[in-house]
Amino acid sequence: MKHIKRWPSMALFLAASAIATSAAFGADRPVITAVGYWPPSNEMLRRFSPNPDQNPEGWIGENWEGRGYDVYAFFPEFDPPDCDFCGKGFGDFEVDYQDTSNDFWPIIGALQPIAQLSFGRGASNYSWEVEMNQYNRASWYNDYQAPYQPTPCPPDESVPPEWLRPSLLPVQEIADAVNEAEIGVYSYVDWNGDCGAFLCEYLAYHDVWYQDLHSDPTDPAWCITAGHIHVGKFIDWGTAQQAAEITIRTVADYLDSVLYGPGDVNHDGSVDTADLLALLAAWGDCPAPPEPCPADFNDDQTVNTSDLLILLANWG
Repeated sequence: MKHIKRWPSMALFLAASAIATSAAFGADRPVITAVGYWPPSNEMLRRFSPNPDQNPEGWIGENWEGRGYDVYAFFPEFDPPDCDFCGKGFGDFEVDYQDTSNDFWPIIGALQPIAQLSFGRGASNYSWEVEMNQYNRASWYNDYQAPYQPTPCPPDESVPPEWLRPSLLPVQEIADAVNEAEIGVYSYVDWNGDCGAFLCEYLAYHDVWYQDLHSDPTDPAWCITAGHIHVGKFIDWGTAQQAAEITIRTVADYLDSVLYGPGDVNHDGSVDTADLLALLAAWGDCPAPPEPCPADFNDDQTVNTSDLLILLANWG
């Protein structure tokens, strides 16, 4: 059985190298990170892995789809890859309380994502369950090897036991976008439930905990959004990849709405002549989704006079 090299050695080195390379070419793009656990949640993210052992076809996350964000993914491996009872796995983000925490903080801390998503295997169906609630639990279902509970437990000593940290993802927008794609996946928001008091909830709690630690816009590691999605076990890997990409696009659109004002076509923080020229160059019908159309401020799939008026109203 081939074991994938683990963080912080190979994977941390690859992420640092990618960041340095981008900086050398003048790129300063915000980062979206995604973590998967059991299949299909790991397999659907494979092309976003910076690890060539995991992703020999090559990392596709650099300025993904021209949206202005670099996307990195991390996940464990399993033998067999299509396991039913998968256990801990091996490689990045092993399905274990201690390993998850020990992997999460150095990886995510190095990349300083503006959005952190995680995915785990959900029910034996075709659902895309966007979780709303994750708790700082004092008791969890045991994992696969001693110590069977998180250490410390509860994991977050800054808040009381059973403290609720809600998702910061655009949850309804994600569910709507996945359903509108009509790819055979049923998506919904679990508004009142929880993530299950097992490793998925433990990982999900880390997502929103990290976001809370970096929720100040003046923080150089500002994180705007974070949360977890349970992926139905019966979804085939290709379809799960489509749903994951729809989810990441929806998150990117949400980030745009927070980071960039109306009229800022080139996302440089101001509305000026460069944006006017970019809008005029894009005049007419937008390309078909998923291609971005940053000059379409009113989302009517056309760059026209309405968009020009929005730009001019926000000039300066």
